[in-house]
This record gives sequence, C-alpha cells and structure tokens, in this order.
Amino acid sequence: QVQLVESGGGLVQPGGSLKLSCAASGFTLDYYTIGWFRQAPGKEREGVSCISRSGSSTRYTDSVKGRFTVSRDNGKNTVYLQMNSLKPEDTAVYYCAAGAYYACSDSAIRTGGTAGMDYWGKGTLVTVSS
Repeated sequence: QVQLVESGGGLVQPGGSLKLSCAASGFTLDYYTIGWFRQAPGKEREGVSCISRSGSSTRYTDSVKGRFTVSRDNGKNTVYLQMNSLKPEDTAVYYCAAGAYYACSDSAIRTGGTAGMDYWGKGTLVTVSS
C-alpha cells in the first residue's frame, strides 16, 4: 500500500522545537521531490518547504527561514522537518507530499502550489502555545 505518514507533531511552548518525520511506504522516495505544507485553523493551506530528490536543493517560505530545516534520508525512505524557535503562528496541521514532477522552487512555496504532487500524508498537528 502506497502511503506517506507524518509524525512528530504535538504541543510545544513558544521558542521550543519539534522534528517532524514523513515516512513513505509502498514506494521509494528517491525519485520524488518532497514538499511540506501546513494549514492553520480558518486559513488556506500554505507551502512551508521543499527538498529536491537528492537533497541538494531546499526552499522555505519566508516566515520559517532560519528556523526550519528540511532534510531527507533516502536510505530510511524518510524526510524530516526540524522546526526550531517555534511561534504561536506556526500552529497548524503539517502535511508532507511527494511528487515525481513537482518543481521545488521559491514560487511553488510562495504560492503553495501542489501541481505535480502524487501522494499526500494525512497530516500531523503542531500546536505552539504556553
């Protein structure tokens, strides 16, 4: 069964850290660009970050630059999103998605575009609150 499963979400205080994982099963992530998206209550989904197949290219939305780091371990078929210095406005459900033809670019992240995405996870909730 082909699926992506996010994990690592939870409740954290402002300034804290979380590391999200996106694990693939039923297919090999090596051939896919991965995107992280989030959707806060009452807001539209937005692009957060993306990483190329090799991991050599990454992009971030402006609001998380310097705080979030995306990485991948193709040997473990898993992609990660390290989130530091978390703020209440980071509260959202975080989704990962895999696309064989997804173009990881600043414009894709800025627009939150999902063209080219083939698989989506069900999301993991991140709540930043004191």
